[in-house]
Amino acid sequence: MISPSKAGLLIAVIASLLLVTASAGNFYQDVNVYFGGPRAKILQGGQLLTLSLDQSSGSGFLTKNEYLFGRFDMQLKLVPGNSAGTVTTFYLSSQGDAHDEIDFEFLGNSSGEPYTVHTNVYAQGKGGKEQQFRLWFDPTTAFHTYSIVWNSQRIIFLVDNNPIRVFNNDESKGVPFPKNQPMRVYCSLWDADDWATQGGRVKTDWSKAPFSVSYRNFNANGCVRSPGSSSTCDSTNSGNNDQAWQNQGLDAKGRNRMNWLRQRFMIYNYCADRSRFPQGFPSECKGQ
Repeated sequence: MISPSKAGLLIAVIASLLLVTASAGNFYQDVNVYFGGPRAKILQGGQLLTLSLDQSSGSGFLTKNEYLFGRFDMQLKLVPGNSAGTVTTFYLSSQGDAHDEIDFEFLGNSSGEPYTVHTNVYAQGKGGKEQQFRLWFDPTTAFHTYSIVWNSQRIIFLVDNNPIRVFNNDESKGVPFPKNQPMRVYCSLWDADDWATQGGRVKTDWSKAPFSVSYRNFNANGCVRSPGSSSTCDSTNSGNNDQAWQNQGLDAKGRNRMNWLRQRFMIYNYCADRSRFPQGFPSECKGQ
């Protein structure tokens, strides 16, 4: 029989272990709608969430938990047909003017044209680290998995578990890296026809509204910041067997796969944009 003191200690240990957790999502339990009201709908017992956009408003949701590092997976099926002017998002963000952020944004298209996948990283309120890609499949006909791995060494962007981008921690070169501010997962669908499609030249066709996007199979495997705690994460307090994200990088096969995809599908890289950096590229651009 366990003594009361040992039982109390056991409960405390279990509680601490839950701070680093993997959650294979139920949207009822995991998220709150933060704008758009009834345009965000949770269906199938919490397994599916749809967002819609009309001329009055878009919609969006965010996680109840804040995370400091982790792996975050979401399956999306994007707006079909003429989605010009619309932006669908899946990203991490903290709060405040000096916020951190890690972005997947999906820029809509005229019918028959491919989506643009826009990625960016903000640290201490500064972004400007855009890379853009075309997808090698139609993202509107079936669900595909988009993932962000975020640890203290690097950020990895993946599509169907294929790496398309790595942003390394180059603080030794004076480059800010998001590592101290816990972030929530945000997802949204909104109108950005002033810039989203061909630089804003193609506007939203509201006769096609309402536009709709679907999310499912959200998985957050990371360090949850409990209310009132410090922003540090003790990775030894791990209640989950799979903590590969804590040191995840790319092996030779992964680097080769990423390089192959980037050669064929990357359409913009800030590290190759001489018009933005006539005096020389940012110090982190070597290898980007």
